[in-house]
Amino acid sequence: MNRFQKTLAHQDHGRPPVWFMRQAGRYHAHYQNLKKDHSFIELCKNPKLACEVTLGPIEDFKFDAAILFSDLLFPLETLGMGLTYDVGPKLDWHLKSLADLKKIRDPRHDLSRAIDTLKFQAEAIRLIRPALPQETGLIGFVGSPLTLFFYAVQGSHQGADFSDVILGLKDGRFKGFCDRLLPLLLENMVLQARAGIDALAVFDTCAGDVELKTYQSLVVPVLRELFQEFKRRVPEVALIYYSRGTHESYWRALKPLAIDVLGIDWRTPLPKVLEEFSERFMIQGNYDPTLLTERDPRVFEASLREYFRPIRTLSPLMLKSWICGLGHGVLKETPEANVRKFLQIQSEVFGNL
Repeated sequence: MNRFQKTLAHQDHGRPPVWFMRQAGRYHAHYQNLKKDHSFIELCKNPKLACEVTLGPIEDFKFDAAILFSDLLFPLETLGMGLTYDVGPKLDWHLKSLADLKKIRDPRHDLSRAIDTLKFQAEAIRLIRPALPQETGLIGFVGSPLTLFFYAVQGSHQGADFSDVILGLKDGRFKGFCDRLLPLLLENMVLQARAGIDALAVFDTCAGDVELKTYQSLVVPVLRELFQEFKRRVPEVALIYYSRGTHESYWRALKPLAIDVLGIDWRTPLPKVLEEFSERFMIQGNYDPTLLTERDPRVFEASLREYFRPIRTLSPLMLKSWICGLGHGVLKETPEANVRKFLQIQSEVFGNL
């Protein structure tokens, strides 16, 4: 087993593995060179190109795991909402009323045909897996039901006024949306899992925009249903759930769910999270990605070593439950040298465990 697989199996006694969300992307010259000749959609939907983008940061930086290069909004395209990319993603229409639910294609009528629209992800995974070094893990991903609902209603996760989304959680739109989305999303997750990944990440970047009571009463039950059925069908694949803008009360609500790895953002000190939650979850995170954009190498190294310092004092048993990474995705302003330095220092600090 590679280091990432050993950690997921609670069998790794050495340096914690490290990978970054969006480690293949705009900050990286390898990606930018491909982008000169291909659109974002091509890079995602052409399996050979998606494989090439995914492998770039592995070959360059030697991360311990690769993550499929794709986008979380493709299920919305399958549901008939349209999808184009012009700087950012754009849907053809938004879910603004209960009547709009009738415009969503119901994949349950022909699930095999619907899932065929997403098979390019599995095809990419089948190319990536044998191309990876044996010591490197592989992660697939989807967007969470809540985050996909934010996009379906709002069109983006920009701005501060999400009042219509919050209303939609309670007026029947969220339930109707999930009735149509969940069968497709589950099959998408299973499709990736059976193509050869070690773990499936579910990204919930909008979770912290929902108050705790609403999250507990409306969001957690949907996650429970989705995760339970996924683990029933592919129990050998680890399940990562990342939520942005959340805190301990949210994570406590997740304890009964079939989650193996809890991904967290940078707002809570990692030692505090490990001390409370490492007996229940593996913990993924959580260096602030804005700190990775620092242009002064000395300032960057000092901040990184200060971040690692209290983590290094934790017990080896607790560190076995940590997967090192960022609290969100790599920002486009990030110098490649900082990514390389991060992995170098992480190996130096934790390599003698």
